[in-house]
Amino acid sequence: MFRSEAVTQGIRVTVESRFEAERSAPDEGQWFFSYHVRIENEGDRVAQLISRHWIITDGNGKEQEVRGPGVVGEQPVLEPGEAFEYTSACPLQTPVGSMRGTYRMVAPGGAAFDAVIAPFGLGEPRVIN
Repeated sequence: MFRSEAVTQGIRVTVESRFEAERSAPDEGQWFFSYHVRIENEGDRVAQLISRHWIITDGNGKEQEVRGPGVVGEQPVLEPGEAFEYTSACPLQTPVGSMRGTYRMVAPGGAAFDAVIAPFGLGEPRVIN
């Protein structure tokens, strides 16, 4: 399991990834990873997650960008002290890789900023140990 954490303007983003052996088919060149995200508002103002931007890098250095509104079909509003959690997944064509990115956050009055998602690894345990 890999973990990353970053704080941007009071928004803490923590991610943990894990290899999903039962959903992977290494003989067919497919490795599947899940990642659990916790977004915490440690600041003193309300913030809404509007969109996401992921950069997914496979073991060969090939990058894929994913952009879209919200996360898991939601655009959560986080009051100070609140948190939002979700789990998603990512297929790769290599047994190792990494992800990083940003969440576009908007505060009342329209002030926007990008909360950093620090890089975290994706890896099949028998390959990385």
